[in-house]
Amino acid sequence: MRKLGRPTDQRLAMLRTLTTDLFINGRVVTTEQKAKELKKIADSLISLAVKEKDNFEEVEKVVVRAKLDKDGNKVTEEVTSKNGKKYNKVVKEETKIKVQKDMPSRLNARRKIMKNINKVEGVDIPAKLFNEIAANQENRVGGYTRIVKLNPRKGDNADMAVLEIL
Repeated sequence: MRKLGRPTDQRLAMLRTLTTDLFINGRVVTTEQKAKELKKIADSLISLAVKEKDNFEEVEKVVVRAKLDKDGNKVTEEVTSKNGKKYNKVVKEETKIKVQKDMPSRLNARRKIMKNINKVEGVDIPAKLFNEIAANQENRVGGYTRIVKLNPRKGDNADMAVLEIL
């Protein structure tokens, strides 16, 4: 593994951030040496996702939620307590939803993926890896990413490259 001129903790954090950006955006512009290190990590995570992409079962789950009216507000009803005071109580409703339950090997793969990426609010990166990226790469036998060299960066003349998912 290249040192990239950084202490171990900073280097791993930088690679984790680059990996996260790659999976969210599909491509990342960085220096050539960082791209080569990132390619190793990204290819291993994508191959893990391709191997485990269909390893789940659909399960029906009962969910208790607050009942909503047509405007999206919670429906309440007036209730009297034991001592005679009145208060509003939210009306609950039970619904059944289908959920994907990971098999043990896919759960382990999800944990390995989460170890190498950052959590991003509003984006489920392992789900994107399993459902979108792995689905596009299932017929490929490795080489899931590509490095394209760019012109050197102004200022320090560092060799630049684009790493993109095929």
